[in-house]
Amino acid sequence: MSDFFKNVDKIQYEGSNSTNPLAFKHYNPEEKVLGKTMREHLRFAACYWHNFCWDGADVFGAGTYGRPWLKAGDPMQRALEKANVAFEFFDKINVPFYTFHDIDVSPEGSSIKEYVNNLAKMTDVLAQKQQETGVELLWGTANAFSNPRYMSGASTNPNPEIFSYAATQVFNAMNATKKLGGANYVLWGGREGYETLLNTDLKREREQFGRFMQMVVEHKYKIGFDGLLLIEPKPQEPTKHQYDYDTATVYGFLKEFGIEKEFAVNIEANHATLSGHSFHHEIATAFALGIFGSIDANRGDAQLGWDTDQFPNSVEEMTLICYEILKNGGYTTGGFNFDTKLRRQSIDAEDLFHGHIGGMDTCALGLKKAAEIIENDFIAKGKDKRYAGWDAELGKAILEGKYSLESLAKHATDNDFAPKHVSGQQELLENQVNNVLFK
Repeated sequence: MSDFFKNVDKIQYEGSNSTNPLAFKHYNPEEKVLGKTMREHLRFAACYWHNFCWDGADVFGAGTYGRPWLKAGDPMQRALEKANVAFEFFDKINVPFYTFHDIDVSPEGSSIKEYVNNLAKMTDVLAQKQQETGVELLWGTANAFSNPRYMSGASTNPNPEIFSYAATQVFNAMNATKKLGGANYVLWGGREGYETLLNTDLKREREQFGRFMQMVVEHKYKIGFDGLLLIEPKPQEPTKHQYDYDTATVYGFLKEFGIEKEFAVNIEANHATLSGHSFHHEIATAFALGIFGSIDANRGDAQLGWDTDQFPNSVEEMTLICYEILKNGGYTTGGFNFDTKLRRQSIDAEDLFHGHIGGMDTCALGLKKAAEIIENDFIAKGKDKRYAGWDAELGKAILEGKYSLESLAKHATDNDFAPKHVSGQQELLENQVNNVLFK
């Protein structure tokens, strides 16, 4: 194990009165909420990429962190150093899970064969690290967007050899995920989109994308992977328009290619807001369509129009997210993965802990507030009252197909329907939520 974080002990729960910045104020892993522990409800994960693969660089300046494992040297040796530091952090921040891209954990190498060999070796290293720490894999994925070969997409690329290279990465990353006991496998089409229709055959690219996903499903069953396959929606950035724009768009795509029962969605908060939706909307939509899988917990900045991946800090937003999850039975294989990165000015090693502690406490407090709402569920009661007519005779008959348009019009006319509009009571409900949040 590493001693990069030697000045930090394992983070413990000390309660809301604690003044220790390196302690949880609200996240108590063993505290029971509605019959399950917080650990079981929240299923926290920390990511490999932002925490250990990024050195604080942006398009206007070089890295600010000076991480020793990212400096020049033997690539495999540096990968081992990175793994040591990563698992030291995972263990000390007290998350049960982690997440990675293939080239986060393993050098890409100078050839496709070198890539395959490197990933196989590092998969064995990760297996040993998991055994040493007890940290498990929430999901793995392949990075088919960073290398210049993917500038025009991976599965949607005009060149079938690039499609094949991406398929090789996903093949190996899926195998590694299965070997490591991963609960899910994620696909994010970071370059699966276009900049201009002047050089893009949209129909052809969608067909390529669909076939790629069908191949992923086929391989899942071939290797006996029993986790969920997840697609992560995002509207744009890095491409101008991406084919996996939002949850509803992903569902339509899956239906088109007959694989809607094979995938769920991994919803990222910052991606939701970039698509013009709220995080809450995307979660509710996923449940309504039966494709909710997992969450990348983060946030954007209202004044910045790109994916800033900041740590979540809104208890109000998280309460409503946890409410949706609890009302729909909780996670199965998913969890709250912190796809989050420090600000470029946050250069101390301890800052990684401060960010995650704040995010975990935000989720934990949101969970407790959501449970409090559910105990006397004024939200559900209000909805039941508002839609009561659809559970009565007329509503049921309409939904069961007992009326045609003509017969329903006749029924309304014969019975001289004169329905009156009824208040939706939005302000009352907002006040009731605030009464729980801020009492």
